[in-house]
Amino acid sequence: MISKINKELVSIITPLYNCKLYLKECIESVISQSYQNWEMIIVDDQSTDCSYKLALDYSQKDQRIRVFQLNKNSGSGVARNKGIKESKGRFIAFLDSDDIWHENKLKIHIDIMLSNNSSFSHTSYGYISESGDILKKVFKVSRNSIGYKELLKRTEISCLTAVYDVSKLGKIYMPDLRRKQDYALWLSILKSGHTSLPVDEVLAWYRQRKDSATSKKHKLIIKHYEFLINNENLNYFDAFYYTSCWIFNGLKKYYI
Repeated sequence: MISKINKELVSIITPLYNCKLYLKECIESVISQSYQNWEMIIVDDQSTDCSYKLALDYSQKDQRIRVFQLNKNSGSGVARNKGIKESKGRFIAFLDSDDIWHENKLKIHIDIMLSNNSSFSHTSYGYISESGDILKKVFKVSRNSIGYKELLKRTEISCLTAVYDVSKLGKIYMPDLRRKQDYALWLSILKSGHTSLPVDEVLAWYRQRKDSATSKKHKLIIKHYEFLINNENLNYFDAFYYTSCWIFNGLKKYYI
């Protein structure tokens, strides 16, 4: 079974912008994977530090790492879509340039997806500090498969844990949004009738940074409400209901 699983190429999509402090740790967590049949596609969004050069240096040492650069700064969604377009794998996984994976992330995740004939899946994850220390806090996924309405209530699918099967879904791209483009992609997959299989193992770590958008969630409530109306075409009542659920579950996620 393991030999069969390892024949499936996994394309890892990594947008990059001014992340010189964390990129090495991110790439090394991919190189250290026990599952070795992968390609890492790094798309630089016109970094102004040495991030792009660092990525190129790694690509010269390991041919599985492929590096591209956008013509202009366009945001992580555009960078991810470039990576998806260039990908060759059956499975597409996402890992931001400041986050890291458990060494068995791909092995466990792909094994479970193939065993369950799953087209889309996500895992539990932990948190690390800016300096790389693992924090005690852990985000646990749900026990049951996640559908469209469940994801509207609780945004438990995080980019660093999401994987989808191109052979079942085709290549699906992120919408042209400056923010929440990953959330919009997960919703579009689930809205089409698919569900996401939760894997309750901590297989990745999200880096909590002071300058990250998610560190100021209290300022994003109105934008989330508007996103549900404009992107998901919900009426005002449903948008208010799901935003309320999102706030409640967000409080549990970050403060409990």
